[in-house]
Amino acid sequence: MILGLNARIDGLIDVVGERRPVSGAIEQALRAVPRHRFVPLAGVALTESGPRLIDQDADPDTWWATVYGPDAIVTQLDQGATDIHEVDGRYTSSSSAPGTVVDLLTLLGPEPGDRVLEIGTGTGWTAALLSHLVGDAALVTSIEVDRAVAEQAGKSLASSGVQPRLIVGDGADGWAGEAPYDRVHVTCAVHTVPYAWVEQTRPGGVIVAPFSPGFDVDLSVRLVVLPDGVAVGRFPGRTSYMMMRSQDGSAVSEDDGSGRWSTTPVDPRTIAHAPAGAGLAMSALTGLHVRESDEGDRFVLYVVDPADPAHWAAAVHDPDGDHLAYQLGGRRVWDEITDAYAQWVSWGEPGAERFGMTVARDGRRIWLDTPERALGPVGA
Repeated sequence: MILGLNARIDGLIDVVGERRPVSGAIEQALRAVPRHRFVPLAGVALTESGPRLIDQDADPDTWWATVYGPDAIVTQLDQGATDIHEVDGRYTSSSSAPGTVVDLLTLLGPEPGDRVLEIGTGTGWTAALLSHLVGDAALVTSIEVDRAVAEQAGKSLASSGVQPRLIVGDGADGWAGEAPYDRVHVTCAVHTVPYAWVEQTRPGGVIVAPFSPGFDVDLSVRLVVLPDGVAVGRFPGRTSYMMMRSQDGSAVSEDDGSGRWSTTPVDPRTIAHAPAGAGLAMSALTGLHVRESDEGDRFVLYVVDPADPAHWAAAVHDPDGDHLAYQLGGRRVWDEITDAYAQWVSWGEPGAERFGMTVARDGRRIWLDTPERALGPVGA
């Protein structure tokens, strides 16, 4: 390590501060909780030029520079089934990008003395930052679904002299044992905000989570819990996190040959790469998800009903003529998704900043401009 630790932390804060303000409290936390204590000796850095292995033993200079740089670092592949040195695999745990960590902590706004629930312990770095921000690690409860990840986080936290309450379990259930909480901080993306988080948050408390509507752009959502047990908020920024494991996946059912092909004037890339506001509108109006696939020289967009994967469509981009859509099941999901996109266009293409969310016991509603203008049915 050529540079001293203080210089590295200074550099990290400078890099993070280039794109957003860093409050004094968060800056102090970043200085008090060095990131390197929570990054394993080998990981996969998600750089602008693509994923890259960092290994402290093989190349310590690169490892240190990356740890105190702007990138997220994957710490687990395929839930531990693939060695991190393989680089390729499904990302299942990481040390989040420092800028994203600062963004969500800023939205959360924890104060000294707050009781905090964290969903997704990961490496333990954010749990340590939260402990510093509230002034007492005993006020922080962090829950992690992966036992091996949780055990390593516990070791890193203990070696740093920080000991929040660590729970192994499904974060979707929250942790009622220490409720009510003043803040709920979520470090994995969700399609649905579990009502347990609302129930376990005191009135006036704040929930901040990465929200994935099932389209191209993921967003942060900031909710405030009201005295009647309903949480209301908006989408103040973009973010990208791995999905909560219990909500991960929108697989299509096996094709039984009963679907029908048709031409479609709508380029599937238009839906696949729609702006964030369009994604929110399409999610609210249809409840459908999309995922794209490059199949040889063809661009294919799959549309699926996550509640019933028997209803799905595959839309194929054709650069030389009409695009094609194959729809299977009773729902004509490609028609639904293109109609929802047209509806968003007819509203004047509102951006994500005009949308909000209400979470109640019976589900969630996405709305445009005000909660009274809810879109579509109650979501799961």
